Amino acid sequence: MQHHMHACVAAVSASDTIRRMQKAIKTIAERLAAAKSGVAFTGAGISTESGIPDFRSPGGIWSKFKMVYFDDFLARHEARVDYWRMHKAGFEAFAAAGPNKGHEVLAKWEREGRLAGIITQNIDGLHQAAGSRRVQQLHGTARVVSCLSCGREWPSPAIYQQYENDDNVPVCEHCGGWLKPATISFGQALPEEVFECSCAWADESDVFLAIGSSLVVQPAAMIPVRAARRGALLVIINRDPTPCDDMADIVLRKPIGETLASIDVALDAYRSAGGS
Repeated sequence: MQHHMHACVAAVSASDTIRRMQKAIKTIAERLAAAKSGVAFTGAGISTESGIPDFRSPGGIWSKFKMVYFDDFLARHEARVDYWRMHKAGFEAFAAAGPNKGHEVLAKWEREGRLAGIITQNIDGLHQAAGSRRVQQLHGTARVVSCLSCGREWPSPAIYQQYENDDNVPVCEHCGGWLKPATISFGQALPEEVFECSCAWADESDVFLAIGSSLVVQPAAMIPVRAARRGALLVIINRDPTPCDDMADIVLRKPIGETLASIDVALDAYRSAGGS
């Protein structure tokens, strides 16, 4: 009898969880439909479904290589060698990856005018590959290699193909300056224009979706906080708890592609029923 009661309680709590999830999805869809300025903020979690490991996870890039700070990159040949080895491995991990359902849904919402744009911590370029046009890349992009001296740029594959010898590092054929993937390293300032634009989007947003981010890397993690403080509906979709969960209006710990697809279905249903 007791075992049967436990089973009943489990069944009730499971159905209750499903109901809460459905209610949250419906609320997000309705608020997005009415939003003047929706913004998505994405981290590594949205790209793991494309087969790109989260850098921080066991087996991720940071568990196999030591971190190289920007000042070290500038100062020491050994640090530049370590940096290029790490980035070559990282580039190989995502060069063949394509956008997943999550990226595609966000691109669709931008086309429909539901999103003002996407702020991303990711360097993989998958938002653009999915068709998103208004993307602020807080941590730069690994799709481009640039010269730190003269600023010239190349598509990354062209440089990686030449980079065969692990003990050498690529230098600029024009000025001899150090080449580096156009990503932001530890100790390197975020691009001012990108950060300011991202903050402005957060300030103007009425729905702010923080997706697949641990929300611990600063100063990027302050951006969702700004949105919430200005009164935006803050939605966090992430596998693990984040420091911002307490200030969020809705927290969903569900797979990202499937969750965004569910919101999209609810949006279409809301529109068909006469919503905006």
